[in-house]
Amino acid sequence: MPLICVAAPKGGVGKTTLAANLAGALRRQGRAVLAMDCDPQNALRLHFGLPVRDGAGFLTELPHRPDWRALLRQTEAGVALLPHGANDIRAALRLAAALEREPELLLAPVRAMLAEPGLLLIADLPPGPSQVLNLLAPLADLVVTVLLADATSAALVPEIDSGRFLGAGTLAALHAAKVRVVLNQVEASSRLSRAVAEALVRHLGPRLLGAVCRDEAVAEALAAQHLLQALAPDSPAALDIEEVARGIAALLPPMPQRLEPVAP
Repeated sequence: MPLICVAAPKGGVGKTTLAANLAGALRRQGRAVLAMDCDPQNALRLHFGLPVRDGAGFLTELPHRPDWRALLRQTEAGVALLPHGANDIRAALRLAAALEREPELLLAPVRAMLAEPGLLLIADLPPGPSQVLNLLAPLADLVVTVLLADATSAALVPEIDSGRFLGAGTLAALHAAKVRVVLNQVEASSRLSRAVAEALVRHLGPRLLGAVCRDEAVAEALAAQHLLQALAPDSPAALDIEEVARGIAALLPPMPQRLEPVAP
């Protein structure tokens, strides 16, 4: 079933927040959703209410070939979650080296997830180029790329146009067709933010899935360890995210509705 990778050419753009809330929005549409945290910051779990001190996860266990079902967490939002797991710089380097030597450590369980009937897999990837992005991009139906409406993100658009942020060579350029963009934290009161957003809308055309406004409710929801829809369903950002989720759903193959969450 479909794989959506949520990526960003740089950090600090709200990628994980968007990944979590899109997972929740797509679940509310009736889809069975599994959210997998591939970002070593291990922050996706916080949006779903897992305790801060809970360091268990899936990616950190990959060298031991874990059963992914045994590590699933069911969340109040109805989204099945595979946290990354807590690690340090040494563990992160060991994991990267292990995936470089043996890509099937990640690819085999992901293929098993994608073989689950009706399951939609959303992978929150590390920011910037990564081995995980290189491995998962060929399997992905969509690579949802998050940009801010600022000058720095505008300067990164050529990387998106060419597919270079997906890796090197012709294969990366072919995967560029899967890329769709979401503008995050658009601030209508800022002339610069508005101007950059308008320029990116013109440049990206149909590759732009939508835009999410800057909204204090987003930070408040994270502080409360809830998805935005649960805390402030009528907030401007929540409505924007629902619209982006509808755009994603329109690009995916039809799936059965009202599915139960994936069971461990």
